[in-house]
Amino acid sequence: MVQPRVAVVGGVNMDLVFSAPRRPQPGETLVGTAFGTFVGGKGANQAVAAARAGAHVEFVGRLGADDFGRDIAAVLENEGISLRHVIRDAEAGTGVAEIVVEPDGTNSIIVVPRANGRLSARDVARARGAIAGCSVLLLQLEVPVAASEAAARAAKQTGATVILNPAPAADIPATLLARVDVLTPNEPETMQLTGIAPHTPEDAARAGRALLQRGVGAVVLTLGERGALVVDEDGAERVPSFEVPAVDTTAAGDAFCGALGVALAEGRSLREATRFACAAGALAVTKMGAGPSLPARQEIERLLSGQE
Repeated sequence: MVQPRVAVVGGVNMDLVFSAPRRPQPGETLVGTAFGTFVGGKGANQAVAAARAGAHVEFVGRLGADDFGRDIAAVLENEGISLRHVIRDAEAGTGVAEIVVEPDGTNSIIVVPRANGRLSARDVARARGAIAGCSVLLLQLEVPVAASEAAARAAKQTGATVILNPAPAADIPATLLARVDVLTPNEPETMQLTGIAPHTPEDAARAGRALLQRGVGAVVLTLGERGALVVDEDGAERVPSFEVPAVDTTAAGDAFCGALGVALAEGRSLREATRFACAAGALAVTKMGAGPSLPARQEIERLLSGQE
């Protein structure tokens, strides 16, 4: 089988991950239980997830010309990700994120974008050839929307499938939504985009239909342990998740999106691709940290085969 090709335009951070009994209260000093540094950022996470799931990945973004940037570049290159269109920004440092993980695996995050916030439409234009050579483009909302719009335009000109993960939650211009083939919001993002809390199957389907009316081709709502809901012109269908022990939910959504992109690049239907992505997302919650939790292709296929 020909190796699928996926382009990712997005953010990359150094994640500073703290394990603690709970999030500290204002003015409180709390003793944590563990600490680690990991390559993160939704763009980088999705790029690694796609590479480990079997794709050739072209990454477009910005790193600082600092120690974090050099360390991150080494990690991404070791994953086989092409960084020929990653700019080393001498003025802004590499993006950083502070993540606090509680005992039940839930997390809270503070992100400082730094170089990510300087990715421009001109930067993306220089990478048009790389984007054009891929069959799927993955986007998020951690870089300026003008850069994402430029990437979506380039992808649509060559017939690539555009997947937008609307995270962190923000308003999305209609001009970008009109170029999105698959939108992958989680529950809070769905609520922000539609005003509908997808707590029941009926409300989730209603929210998905509302997003279709805004111009996207299809919607895959990620619902945590409830799996995902695919909503398109053929209707709404739930894809169940997998029962796994939760350690850290960081990057579970990114594992899902990266795997979804690979499966679609391989020519699978949206529902088949969503099942593949649910397996990747489930595996991601079983390990601490963003990078270490993103599963390899063999792990995904083992989990799928055990459920069939």
